[in-house]
Amino acid sequence: MASISIQHLYKRYGKDKQIVVNDFHLEIQDREFLVFVGPSGCGKSTTLRMIAGLEDITEGHVYIGDQLVNQLPPKDRDIAMVFQNYALYPNMSVYENIAFGLRLRKQPRHEIDLAVRRAARVLEIEPYLNRKPKELSGGQRQRVALGRAIVRNPSVFLMDEPLSNLDAKLRVQMRMELIKLHKTLGATFIYVTHDQIEAMTMADRIVVMKDGVIQQIDTPEIVYSKPNNTFVASFIGSPAINFIDGKITEEAGDRLHFTTRRFSLPVTKEIEQLLRRHRKINRTVTLGVRPEHVGPEGLYSDYVFSAVYKVSELMGADRFLHLDIGQDKLLVARVDAYYRCEENEQLRVVLDMNKALFFDADSGVRLT
Repeated sequence: MASISIQHLYKRYGKDKQIVVNDFHLEIQDREFLVFVGPSGCGKSTTLRMIAGLEDITEGHVYIGDQLVNQLPPKDRDIAMVFQNYALYPNMSVYENIAFGLRLRKQPRHEIDLAVRRAARVLEIEPYLNRKPKELSGGQRQRVALGRAIVRNPSVFLMDEPLSNLDAKLRVQMRMELIKLHKTLGATFIYVTHDQIEAMTMADRIVVMKDGVIQQIDTPEIVYSKPNNTFVASFIGSPAINFIDGKITEEAGDRLHFTTRRFSLPVTKEIEQLLRRHRKINRTVTLGVRPEHVGPEGLYSDYVFSAVYKVSELMGADRFLHLDIGQDKLLVARVDAYYRCEENEQLRVVLDMNKALFFDADSGVRLT
């Protein structure tokens, strides 16, 4: 197996040298499941293709194991790539598709047969080996594409949005299959997606990207609970985090409050120390609070204010309440599915300020 070292990688395009990947620096551990996530056009697929050798590197170095691979062709990098569109040969059977790369290498027939049947067994597609791709479902085709990668027994698997063409139910199933496959193979996986749910459920670590720049690298738990900035906070999490702009004011007794035109809430002592350290008294900041940390009065002990109920979304075990807090702002609260209230009803709403995050209003950087 292999670790990967990506050192100050740049990709520039065109005469104007537009930067698509900007100073990408990352150490990937052997057997790690790493996910690149970000919006379309953020540079994640381009980075993956530079690792694969499908895209020229403008500047920087890529090591797989101890070997510098900048000038190596893809076939010599000990990698296998799985694409979004499966890229199966329609005139070949499943067996022939999986075996194709091994035949190009002129491996002995009995070794090819053993490798194909072993991969088919791992992926549970043995009954379909004689079928053509058009006779398979989307999930089965994706398994065939994975099988073609597995038989090469590479050190590194590179996957570029492999589940995006599947329906929602199949994506959930295939996510679990990929997690099991990673554990079975013990290889290094680098996975690209714009779907933050895929990133959160599969990754050992997540690399969040925006405009070609790494915004944060950490475990899913840390990226969710301690995002580096407002972009990461808003991109990771469903439904999205609530943001409220307000001013830090010093009230009677030297207690700091987060104040808007609609309400004023005291901040916790721990947060107060950090805000003082950052010199944010009488300055505008952005409060970020996850929907699960907002609810009707009674869920938490302090930090109560008024809001007007507008609409709700039932999501199985949960209900998302959309609450008008003024300033043309709707706050989303995650409550039990059985919670009921009337349209335009005035509610007493509570924030769990122990879980609240404060961000610099200008830079978006997390302060607390």
